[in-house]
Amino acid sequence: MSATKPDGNEQASQPTVQRPAFPFAALIGQTPLQHALLLTAIDPGLGGVLVSGPRGTAKSTAARALAELLPQGQLVNLPLGASEDRLIGTLDIETVLRDGSVRFSPGLLAKAHHGVLYVDEVNLLPDTLVDALLDVAASGVNTVERDGVSHSHDASFVLIGTMNPEEGELRPQLIDRFGLMVELQNCFEPHVRQAIVKARLAFDFDPAGFRAGYAQQQAAYVQRIRAAREALPQLAFNDAVHARVSALCIDAAVDGLRADLVMLRAARALAALEQAAAVTAEHVDRVAEAVLIHRRHRDRQYSRRDGQQDGDTRESGTQQQANSGGGADRSHAPEPALDAAPSLPTAGNHDWGYLPPQPAGTTQVKGVIPLGVKKR
Repeated sequence: MSATKPDGNEQASQPTVQRPAFPFAALIGQTPLQHALLLTAIDPGLGGVLVSGPRGTAKSTAARALAELLPQGQLVNLPLGASEDRLIGTLDIETVLRDGSVRFSPGLLAKAHHGVLYVDEVNLLPDTLVDALLDVAASGVNTVERDGVSHSHDASFVLIGTMNPEEGELRPQLIDRFGLMVELQNCFEPHVRQAIVKARLAFDFDPAGFRAGYAQQQAAYVQRIRAAREALPQLAFNDAVHARVSALCIDAAVDGLRADLVMLRAARALAALEQAAAVTAEHVDRVAEAVLIHRRHRDRQYSRRDGQQDGDTRESGTQQQANSGGGADRSHAPEPALDAAPSLPTAGNHDWGYLPPQPAGTTQVKGVIPLGVKKR
């Protein structure tokens, strides 16, 4: 291929040199991350994987390694400075008005179709971009609308977002929309650190030779992903699986039902990966942590009986006992705390700063004639 200069002379373009990827099978100490990536590769509709961890924990290395296992092996990076048009694509409105035809310029979402869309430091992206790419990752379809004209195209990709929690968090509304999450930690095990460093040095010194040693394992991963995708639609959920999912999500006090849906799909992807005959409660238990780790409310627990918070239930029962009339044994009422302050009225009922009236003693002073009384 050649590039033409404005003066008509042709200049040979330099071919793009692609750096070989570190083999997915050679990752060390990253088993939870590998499992989450494989599940999302089998079912991209899970909504992607959010990888949280300090720098230097092989987040980008794992993303590039997974892309090599997919049919097209395409890895698309979304830079922090990307605009919305670059992400979703653009429509040429002038062409529509002039010719009546839609002229669409594809964006990064179209380029990532059947591949991996990698977003480093996703927590630093504008919320509008994160919301747009999460929509497409879950639906598999990208729709661009401009001035009443729309265009849609398939965009099925594995979304991998990474973040360093020291640099800020995602809003809860956005973090909940990632299907799975994995939290990476620094490794302080000497033997594991040494193994990781040795593998990395061997790859850097001789990439081709290092990759050749993992060729069979890499081919096995490719075959497993292909077979799991074919088996995925044939797996169904029985009532025991649904019951286990509901119990785990209720115990975690999650908001909404997205966790239930993602957990079911992740369990099915795991069953397909293992070529199991059916989805079981064991599959659910093995994917539960990746589904709930970013959705769990640790400061509240819900009662399975009536769905109310335990704390609210206890408070309600105490209030009903305090408000009950005859027959109640008040001799066992708890003593008020010695250092308890008097309760202040709530805003909206009284003015701020208002204090309830307190009884005060009176002292009669001799020689003082009360007003309205005549001296005789």
